[in-house]
Amino acid sequence: MKKNKYSVSIVGATGLVGGEMLRVLESRNFPVSDLRLFASENSVGERIEFCGQEYKVQVLNEKNIQTSPSNFVLFATSAELSAKFVPLAAKAGSICIDNSSHFRMDPKTPLIVPEVNPDKLEMAADSRIIANPNCSTIQLVVCLKALSRYGLKRVVVSTYQSVSGAGADALDELQSQISSLFSHGEVKKKVFPHQIAFNCIPHIDSFTANGFTKEEMKMINESRKILDLPTLRITSTAVRVPTLISHAESVNVEFAERVTAEQAKKLFSDFGIIVLDDPSKNLYPLGFEATGRDEVFVGRIRIDESVENGLHFWAVADNLRKGAATNAVQIAELCVEEGFTQ
Repeated sequence: MKKNKYSVSIVGATGLVGGEMLRVLESRNFPVSDLRLFASENSVGERIEFCGQEYKVQVLNEKNIQTSPSNFVLFATSAELSAKFVPLAAKAGSICIDNSSHFRMDPKTPLIVPEVNPDKLEMAADSRIIANPNCSTIQLVVCLKALSRYGLKRVVVSTYQSVSGAGADALDELQSQISSLFSHGEVKKKVFPHQIAFNCIPHIDSFTANGFTKEEMKMINESRKILDLPTLRITSTAVRVPTLISHAESVNVEFAERVTAEQAKKLFSDFGIIVLDDPSKNLYPLGFEATGRDEVFVGRIRIDESVENGLHFWAVADNLRKGAATNAVQIAELCVEEGFTQ
């Protein structure tokens, strides 16, 4: 049932993604009637401004999450915390949009990118739980969906992921290491297994038995689920790079039918993707230009002449916004549009 305004809770409100969720709710004018903010005990009592009002952060516990349930609860927490608290909030009547990895591959839970598979929303009718995909997966599937009419045969993607994808401590570590290097001090490592300053690390999340990292397998498995292509031939290499915000991806796609670079540009543009592609003017998507934006950007669009019906492109998006917060808020907007509310 549609309302004029909706109560919203943010769990993990003091983290990078939680804070971005608040900014996105405000910038997109989501109709919030009442706001509740939850975080760990360390943040209790903090005051955060939203739409000109200050809200006090509450501790996340079983009683608080179930008392006076909100219409929407946006979770920006670890998989462990989501596993415990998302079902409690859903049982209390809230629609839960979870940014962790815990529910993504559950066959009963929809994994949604609103531009790609909005029809999957009905899967949440009973559970009231919706999973928000991995940041790198989101920008990839938006691009693949735009080109899917030509028949996706094989996808090879390499990511260039900013340190903010690993949280606030990772940002601090990069900045601290840069300072130490310029002052000839000790370079300390805590978040990453190697120095990240002025370095690239081909290792995001832990390694699995097949030699891939969990991050790479997330992209593979989540893309297949979102695109509803369980046998899609797709492989991934995920690399952490010393940038602050926005992830980039080099994507190579083989199609069942031939697609030209000009056709691809039009399809991207028609799908709402921003095309920046003029080599003569050094125009292509850059991470710092995508930061703070909700769109996915593509460029370097060119035919891959090494295979039949091949295309190569470069995709960039703000991992904290479209890769997390914006997509979560867009899911809430989809729920409102479809009348799927508390």
